[in-house]
Amino acid sequence: MRIDKDLVAASATPLVLGILSDGDLYGYAILKRVSELSDGGMQWTDGMLYPLLHRLERLGYVSSSWGTSDAGRRRKHYAITPTGRDALAERQRQWTVVAEALRQVWHTTQRPPAAAEGWA
Repeated sequence: MRIDKDLVAASATPLVLGILSDGDLYGYAILKRVSELSDGGMQWTDGMLYPLLHRLERLGYVSSSWGTSDAGRRRKHYAITPTGRDALAERQRQWTVVAEALRQVWHTTQRPPAAAEGWA
């Protein structure tokens, strides 16, 4: 299944902030976690993730620092900031409202045909 790009864009910030709320990660590990959380349904690329991380850094939602992997390679690690935690909490409140509205719409549109006929 391919996820619509508008839906990916809308969910990207809370998804990355939520992932980083579990601990610091480097870019490739974030990409891998997105794939794991979506059972492979969301396959982000470097070209999508790194501009998002840079924007979140400019907003003060994440910080970055250089570290060294076990193999000796330099990697930039990202961490959520207190401002980012506040932004995540606000996004969670917003998504809860959206998800509940969608649940209600989908629940009412799945009525049996007999119930729908009674309205005519």
